Amino acid sequence: MVDGVSANGLDFERCYRAVATRDVRFDGHFVTAVRTTGIYCRPSCPAITPKRTNVTFLPTAAAAQQSGFRACRRCLPDAAPGSPLWNTRADLAARAMRLIADGTIERGGVPALAGALGYSQRQLTRVLTAELGAGPLALARAHRAHTARLLIQTTRMPMSDIAFAAGFASIRQFNDTVREVFAVSPTTLREEARRLRGDTLPATNGMLTLRLPYREPLDRSWLEWFLSSHAVPGLELWEDGTYTRSLRTPHGHATVRLSVQAGHVRAGLALHDMRDLAPTVARLRHLLDLDADPIGIDESLAAGFRGPAITPGIRVPGCLDGPELLLRTMIGQQISVSAAATHTARLVEALGDNVNGPVPRLFPTAETIAERGAEVLTGPARRTASILSAARALASGELSLHAGRTAGDVRRDLLALDGVGPWTADYVTMRLLADPDILLHTDLVVRQGAALFGIDLTDTARWAPWRSYLSMHLWKRALAERTAPARATNGSAKVSVRQ
Repeated sequence: MVDGVSANGLDFERCYRAVATRDVRFDGHFVTAVRTTGIYCRPSCPAITPKRTNVTFLPTAAAAQQSGFRACRRCLPDAAPGSPLWNTRADLAARAMRLIADGTIERGGVPALAGALGYSQRQLTRVLTAELGAGPLALARAHRAHTARLLIQTTRMPMSDIAFAAGFASIRQFNDTVREVFAVSPTTLREEARRLRGDTLPATNGMLTLRLPYREPLDRSWLEWFLSSHAVPGLELWEDGTYTRSLRTPHGHATVRLSVQAGHVRAGLALHDMRDLAPTVARLRHLLDLDADPIGIDESLAAGFRGPAITPGIRVPGCLDGPELLLRTMIGQQISVSAAATHTARLVEALGDNVNGPVPRLFPTAETIAERGAEVLTGPARRTASILSAARALASGELSLHAGRTAGDVRRDLLALDGVGPWTADYVTMRLLADPDILLHTDLVVRQGAALFGIDLTDTARWAPWRSYLSMHLWKRALAERTAPARATNGSAKVSVRQ
């Protein structure tokens, strides 16, 4: 430790102050490992604050487990919102964590993870151990333990099914991991949860209902507007404050229902294959930007604004699938949001696989669009040709869009495509990678918002590294200004603008 900063980059004094004040804002940023009890907790744990000499701070639950600590069953440190560092950092460790959360190791092992990141397994293990206190297998194991605990305590699923869904290779491995991480058997863990809440869990009936935590505040109106205004009939549905859609998953497909509640997002998931639970949850958190640190972001952005204050807790919507994001964005270029939804709905109806249910279609694969998109796509011939060209690049593997890539590499590859300009490249990169520092300075609505705030878009360095959030604030301000006359006349209004 040098000047109070540990080898893993954590400031001891800052961490200890957060623990002493039980500051919930730091939940997910690090864990507190108490040597005298052998337990690790989230910073806001209500237990008595441990003595300085008895604690160490670690960046991940996996690091704590690797060091022999057990998870606190009172504060459930694995249930905290995820670390915002995996979005703000673009180094190897951060990119690896995104792919581990998406289940890359469960599907292809460490070789698949190393291959996606462009490193050898040895290099990857060395970097992750140095940065995060645990190697890739230990990090993946921590994710499996979290998924198992979640299912044990919130569903009636048989333990054998939970072991399979959480990604364990055997029942024995599942039992051993749960006992090691939580110091009790899976059955005891479920019984403890039942005693606390009462026997109130409904039968799953094929639909799991989960609570996805986030850090307050959260600008609910912005997320709800974004989801509702971009909903594509047949693929997505917005009704009574609930967003429903079908999506492809690594082993099949799923239907999800999302509604924002106080302190959490209520998520209903119907999975074709239970092995897809963890990656689906990770993608939903990414879509809604639930791991952001809104207070820190808002404080950094507030300086320099004129006029109305910025809305607390705005989020940058992510995506559920990289290829879908690119192709939908290209379909929507130079037309309104409603027109883009119409064109996309026609494509989904004609080429998307039918999965029944309230949203019966999946977005077509890049392979299908490359082969048959010309039969369905309408509009300018050059735009259609560009979409088909992008679909062929995705289908062949020439273009790869996943969360383990760097922003510079993704933007370069997108700009190399015919028909993709700076706006599309920046917009897709921002949403694909949850990159916090992309200013959409060429966007007309962003420019209008900047004029209303009196911001010079050529001089925004003081808002780094949060310029993606700045873009959202400028968008929202301009949209609010557009709808103000309608609200004054009618009491409410719907916004329609290209994004």
